[in-house]
Amino acid sequence: MALRSKLLSVPLVRYRLFSTSILSPDSKTPLSSKEKSRAALSLLRFEKNPERILDICRAAALTPESHLDRVAYSTAISKLKESHYYEGIREFIKDSLARPDFKSERVVSHFIVLFGQAGLVKDAIKLFDEMPNMGLQNNAKALNSLLFSCILAGEYGEMKRVFSEFPRKYGLEPDLDTYNAVLKGFCESGSANSAHSILAEMERKSVKPNATTFSIVIAGFYKEEKFSDVEKMIDLMKKFGMRPGISIYNVKIQSLCKLKRSSEAKAVLDGVLSKGMKPNCVTYGHLIYGFCREGNLDVAKSLYKEMIDRKLKPESDCYFALVYYLCQGRDFEAALGICKECMAKGWVPNITTMKSLVDGLVSIEKVDEAKEIIGQLKEKFSRNADKWNEIEEGLPK
Repeated sequence: MALRSKLLSVPLVRYRLFSTSILSPDSKTPLSSKEKSRAALSLLRFEKNPERILDICRAAALTPESHLDRVAYSTAISKLKESHYYEGIREFIKDSLARPDFKSERVVSHFIVLFGQAGLVKDAIKLFDEMPNMGLQNNAKALNSLLFSCILAGEYGEMKRVFSEFPRKYGLEPDLDTYNAVLKGFCESGSANSAHSILAEMERKSVKPNATTFSIVIAGFYKEEKFSDVEKMIDLMKKFGMRPGISIYNVKIQSLCKLKRSSEAKAVLDGVLSKGMKPNCVTYGHLIYGFCREGNLDVAKSLYKEMIDRKLKPESDCYFALVYYLCQGRDFEAALGICKECMAKGWVPNITTMKSLVDGLVSIEKVDEAKEIIGQLKEKFSRNADKWNEIEEGLPK
């Protein structure tokens, strides 16, 4: 707090110069908005001091209108929450809302969500209530943000209260996004059965569900192992003139894999192929992760080969899972091959996985390969170079 008091006493021009230097202390030329955002995000990922986190955000002059800045906001809020610095979060959002260019329903809706991310649902509700005093109109988008805020905070009781009371209180008509948010909350909280009444209400109000609606509900019923309800949802989709596409089958496959029923998920893939439908990288990613979790690495590797043969490009999480589980299964040669493909695309598994791979390669007398991996890591992550130097020094000569 002493640092903040000191900063507030500094003239505005000097504060701006000081702020900019936080983002790029070695730069002598002014940074563009995008450069500020990138510098802030890079610093936020490693910063733990809550006061300095706030200083970084102020220096970057973040705006919710930018995707990169929204990521930076979210990262900052997560870091401040980890430090239990809730007053800092409140002050940060209050300061942001004081900016004249932030007076819009869209921006306020974003801050409502950030309060939920911080677990401060009462503050999110208060901000929603204060919108008319700010010269802004409460609308469905803000309501949906408030519902999502409750879900992020795990405050499902508040979500139900907001959904049942606020549309009437503020004269708002729930839209498709409103219902999808509420369905997500019910399904996440183990109340998937409530989906039947919500869907019935949507039909009464002529709000047509979409693929996202059914994806949420199907995942919810799978989570509770209510398989007959899953099939009811598939039938209901057809009633609305919707054919289950690959996104719905991906939900079924992912849900079965989460239940450690990957063989059944593989049967769903076989059914997809028999219908002449084309699976995508997400389909294979879920299956590979599922079989890896169950320790069936041979099937996981064969699915990976099948994905590549189909000219599908694996996502980073697919690579990371394979490298991690192959190391766990002591198949270090296969892990090395996957890791090389992964790193060639600029993606690197976390330090724990990479340390496991390096140790594993040494254990099968592939010391040169281990050193090559370490060299690449030192080059890419100079921040951890000392740690990898220490590991390298301990390798057999």
